[in-house]
Amino acid sequence: MEEIKFSLDTFYALMSGALVMWMAAGFTMLEAGLVQKKDVAEIVTKNLGLYSIACIMYLLCGFMLMYPSGSWFEGSFLSGVFPFIGTSIGLATDLPIEEIGIPYGMDYSQQADFFFQVVFVATAMSIVSGAVAGRMRILPFFLFSIVLTGFIYPMQGYWNWGGGFLSELGYSDYAGSGTVHLTGAAAALAVVLALGSRVGKFNKDGSSNAMPGSNIPMAALGAWILWLGWFGFNGGSELVVSSESNAIAVSQVFLNTNMAASGGVIGALVIGLIRSGKLDVTMAINGAIAGLVAITAGPNSPTAGEATLIGFIGGLIVYCSILYLEQKFKIDDPVGAISAHGVVGVFGVMVVPFTNADASFLVQLYGVLAISLFTFVTSFGSISLINKVLPIRASDEEQFVGLDITEIGVEAYPEFK
Repeated sequence: MEEIKFSLDTFYALMSGALVMWMAAGFTMLEAGLVQKKDVAEIVTKNLGLYSIACIMYLLCGFMLMYPSGSWFEGSFLSGVFPFIGTSIGLATDLPIEEIGIPYGMDYSQQADFFFQVVFVATAMSIVSGAVAGRMRILPFFLFSIVLTGFIYPMQGYWNWGGGFLSELGYSDYAGSGTVHLTGAAAALAVVLALGSRVGKFNKDGSSNAMPGSNIPMAALGAWILWLGWFGFNGGSELVVSSESNAIAVSQVFLNTNMAASGGVIGALVIGLIRSGKLDVTMAINGAIAGLVAITAGPNSPTAGEATLIGFIGGLIVYCSILYLEQKFKIDDPVGAISAHGVVGVFGVMVVPFTNADASFLVQLYGVLAISLFTFVTSFGSISLINKVLPIRASDEEQFVGLDITEIGVEAYPEFK
């Protein structure tokens, strides 16, 4: 019986991880559809590269930074700071089954745990990709990917999921509204501020110009892929499914995730209709993502109705945030990533105590501040250092021609000139 449970839970972790990995395709399609056609091939290359870098860096050091339990330096001042390459995942096959499980005692394989964890890392980095689209050179972007996925993300992830101080305080973030999405958005904000806006985005009087995306159906397809992948993101975070109670909990998470996304779409459409009289499809797309981000910190505790309301509010927030950040602070975010994952990520973390009596508003706020400030400061410092070695911003001429030609050498739409 124990072997059957072990096999079932391992399979569930692997399939959940596969769904989250599929979100990489969603981010790629979403970003490719919302950027200008002259930058699409570059966006696709960035997403392929960042995913691969995330996997390799998490294998080399990230996993051990995030989960130091059981390592030779456990309990020392080095714990959670320096990796010991080679102990990240136990690949031995001659161990008894009770010793194969992951270090913190769950009954599925370490290999499955690593795979499920690493696809979350790539998700955080994908958020940065969309926010810097259209004006960041690809090699500095890849260098920053190494830093974020190998060091920044795992170090703050340890605070919540690896047994660090946030988990000890009682910080509640079930699948990562803060640990994943706010982290990605805080890093994106830091890079965007260092990078500046795209050429032609803002006029001298401060007004902004629309820079329409290349393919709305492609962006919508990306949103649908993300919606599907989120069932693995949130549902897989239950970690096991082999008992009746776990199966019911997973079912509730799936239900709430779906309802929150639906609420987010409706929220974004309603406020858009009230404000402009139009039903903006790009805002509907961001509304879906906002609803998903909003429920991610606590998808297991609300009722389906509460989840819908949380998503609906997330849709309202993302609409207002996208406009406010652009018009007030002149932040150029082509896909709305900072708003959808950052501003709504904060809301998702802070709304948990309304449906989870064990969560504290003060501790949740402390977690938000710790994660966002640490990620922003380390990201800004890292990208500033990278900029001294390799200029991160494409020149005005390169942006005008398009990064497909100047950076990749392959145009996504060569027939359109």
